[in-house]
Amino acid sequence: QVQLEESGGGLVQAGGSLQLSCAVSGRAGTPYAMGWFRQAPGKERSLVGAISWSGTIYYRNSAKGRFTISRDSAKNTVYLQMNSLETEDTAVYYCAVRDSPYYSENRDSYAYWGQGTQVTVSS
Repeated sequence: QVQLEESGGGLVQAGGSLQLSCAVSGRAGTPYAMGWFRQAPGKERSLVGAISWSGTIYYRNSAKGRFTISRDSAKNTVYLQMNSLETEDTAVYYCAVRDSPYYSENRDSYAYWGQGTQVTVSS
């Protein structure tokens, strides 16, 4: 059974940093891609960035230069480092695993989801 455990959300002032973590269990030895999504109130859940099994990384335009995705394969954990946070980054952040080694921008193609973690950026 695949489980994703998220951690690291919180309240931060604009310009600050947060690191989110997503620990994956139940996928030992099976290639997968992971996406980081976010959903602000009244908006659709959208992709922030993603990492393929081979390590190729994608970022949405608003995340480029501010957010960094990394992976610790030994811990089966993927990280989202967020710097220079803006109030517009306030949202619930979700990690998700896709049953494929390749990432996708289509959120419906991700089969497993974390519980979500709130990120609030104050001005």
